[in-house]
Amino acid sequence: MVFSSLLFLYLFLPACLILYFSWNNATYRNTLLTVFSLVFYAWGEPVWVVLLVLTGLLDYGNALLIDKYRHTRWKSVGLWSSVILNIGVLMTFKYSGFIYENINALLGTSFKVPSFSLPIGISFYTFQTVSYVIDVYRGEVPAQRSFNKFLLFVSLFTQLVAGPIVRYQHIADEIDNRKIDLKEFAAGVHRFCIGLFKKVCIANVAGEYASKYLDADFGTLSVGGGWFGLLMYTLQIYFDFSAYSDMAIGMGWMFGFHFKENFNYPYISKSSTEFWRRWHMSLGTFFRDYVYIPLGGKVHGAFRNLFIVWFLTGFWHGAHWNFIFWGLFYGLLIAIERLFLQRFLEAIPKFFAHLYLLFAVVLGWGLFYFTDLNRLGEFFRLIFGLRGNAPWSLDLTLALQENAWWLLMAVLLCMPVYLWFHRVFIQGYFERKPAIGTAVLTLMNLAFLFAATSMLVGRSYNPFLYFRF
Repeated sequence: MVFSSLLFLYLFLPACLILYFSWNNATYRNTLLTVFSLVFYAWGEPVWVVLLVLTGLLDYGNALLIDKYRHTRWKSVGLWSSVILNIGVLMTFKYSGFIYENINALLGTSFKVPSFSLPIGISFYTFQTVSYVIDVYRGEVPAQRSFNKFLLFVSLFTQLVAGPIVRYQHIADEIDNRKIDLKEFAAGVHRFCIGLFKKVCIANVAGEYASKYLDADFGTLSVGGGWFGLLMYTLQIYFDFSAYSDMAIGMGWMFGFHFKENFNYPYISKSSTEFWRRWHMSLGTFFRDYVYIPLGGKVHGAFRNLFIVWFLTGFWHGAHWNFIFWGLFYGLLIAIERLFLQRFLEAIPKFFAHLYLLFAVVLGWGLFYFTDLNRLGEFFRLIFGLRGNAPWSLDLTLALQENAWWLLMAVLLCMPVYLWFHRVFIQGYFERKPAIGTAVLTLMNLAFLFAATSMLVGRSYNPFLYFRF
């Protein structure tokens, strides 16, 4: 089940909200959310709920062990037991096939390559539980005594399968003491509807064009078509991923949880360093706090630490070499910016710095899209005119003409246009006239919901990009 499905929108979420607000009791509400979260996760493949619960149980027990024997060697036993188990489970299900394939290719062996279906969201909840155990080990949070409450943290459906990566310390108090007022609930509904619109009406449309051009026969694809497909994928992955974060944050507000922001208009950045302060911020802060700084940060082996982090960042996204190359590509750009390029980018007009970043990001998404390295190489040859393909095509002209207004809207929404609207109208004019503001926001929510529903009913294309994460 995904947030942008009719089943979730018109049955699962309304049922959960109705039951949640039917009784103002913390234990009841926590239990209800846990049950709904496990049902949500089990909808596709029920067997993986067992894995989620078992790994959660071990992390819960290890945190208690660390807390109880804080001044003995058992503290380290608890930490490493959780880290090794979680990384081992992640490597088994997500990376074992990749490892065996490369061993066979390197050594000429013929080991049977294991094949596992990937548990949805395993990379997200693994990082959440590992960060919890490490924080308990560091003494930053006390161990949670109730397994039911810990399981709620691990399984909470609002952000389980697509992030943001939530740290226990950020919501520990809210597990027991959540307060919800009507204004915040309404803001959560609005944030959810914005995310739904971004996912269905922008990301899905962009995704159809990305697939049409990037999966086409390169023998007939024009150079312009290659660039257009790559630009569509650039729009798709941003609006898809940020939309899920919007919906997760919005639903969190509905239930009284406050998750950290995960995207901050990354395409307005003027350097790769800035881009990664704005893109998937929960992943960036995880690697900073649990890998980069413990390795020595900028103090000891700064560039070594940088490339380790970016190797892991790429590998986290998928078990293929292209993801590793994509991560190292950004590691290289950020290293060059630290050495000299950042000073140059700050000295030139912002427009040109912004063009540099956009060009780098778009090329990076090319690395990210193609898991077949041969096809990846051919694609880059195509878009730089090295294959002799036609520069343009009639169908591309028609696509641009038919989608001109949609493209303009998508590009504008990559910029903080809505923040300006919110500040000027909602925080300004509408707060002085709350009745009008409420009516306008309600109409906007209904319009977003109607547009998304219409497209979900009329189209079958509704991909879930995070199955491999």
